[in-house]
Amino acid sequence: MLRSHVTTDVVIIGGGIIGLAIARELALKRVGKVMLIERSEPGREASFAAAGMLAPQAEADAADNFFRLCCRSRDLYPAFAQSLLDETGIDVELDQTGTLYCGFNEHDLKELDQRFDWQTRAGLLVEKLTVREARELEPHVSESLRGALKFPRDTQVENRRLLNALMIANERSGVNVVTNTEVKSLKIEHGKVVGVATSAGFVSSRTAVVAGGAWTSLIGTGDGAPQIRIEPVRGQMICFEPDALIARHVIYSPRGYIVPRRDGRLLAGSTTEEVGFDKSVTNIGVESIQSRAVEISPRISALPVTDSWAGLRPRAADCLPVLGSAPETKGLFYATGHYRNGILLAPLTGELIAALIADNVVLPELDAFAPDRFSPVGVN
Repeated sequence: MLRSHVTTDVVIIGGGIIGLAIARELALKRVGKVMLIERSEPGREASFAAAGMLAPQAEADAADNFFRLCCRSRDLYPAFAQSLLDETGIDVELDQTGTLYCGFNEHDLKELDQRFDWQTRAGLLVEKLTVREARELEPHVSESLRGALKFPRDTQVENRRLLNALMIANERSGVNVVTNTEVKSLKIEHGKVVGVATSAGFVSSRTAVVAGGAWTSLIGTGDGAPQIRIEPVRGQMICFEPDALIARHVIYSPRGYIVPRRDGRLLAGSTTEEVGFDKSVTNIGVESIQSRAVEISPRISALPVTDSWAGLRPRAADCLPVLGSAPETKGLFYATGHYRNGILLAPLTGELIAALIADNVVLPELDAFAPDRFSPVGVN
């Protein structure tokens, strides 16, 4: 519960996977009092709705700065998962079986060949599979399969267990988590952060981290601070509960994916819809996801949908995350706009932002994602 006026050393705005990861890293670095303020309940928005895939190689078309950021964060996950298990006793179900990318027509095969070629030249671990080899790994994949790639280092995590582990880790490390409280605006005086105004009162702090996800643009920034424009993009998901194993790996096609969970559930996704803050699940969305999943494995056509949900991904103008300090506002930091990669980028984002705040270390990975890459946008 937030009193009418409190003081903290660091205030984090947003309690999704990114805010939670940053709070934990700051607590581990013993920076002082850390407060995290969440507009609803921690981890119940985009982070909760995700599929938990950690698959930069399966999704990338080039070895650019963003791809390297994603791969580095993916490679942190084994140690990240183990440390959370040690801290909380929660197994986040990091599954290192690997990811398959399947092609079902000539156009798909060309895409697979291009991905295999550039990743091989870049020295990345990728395997080209024949139809027979792919079927040995996944017997229930469609008869239309023409070829596949395997990415042994692309993995998945049970994102809801991960969120629970992070919440417990933060609680045990003394982070003050304030829920159901909206941050209305930052307060900035003479180019320095002095606190945030919330729906429950004012919080004094000389350091603020904006990790508001899809709601970032609703936070007033006051005089002198950049207004980072972040748009919500809806993604719908569906869930099946088959009575037999249909997939052992995360399986992609160029049109969709299926994700097997350890408890027997099978997730399928997703949509990309610009509908504002509407988190509705639609018949059209469910049907499109089903059809893409059935293309991967026709056995899915006989399965009823047992659950469905939607989340709002936070997308910046260039679809890249916004990471780092505001250049003309001391004490203001951004960690938002992770779009479809919040779960993947959580451990590295936590480390980078915590190093920046606690140690004043600006790691080179931040350069391409700095907040000042955008032209200033005024508050409406």
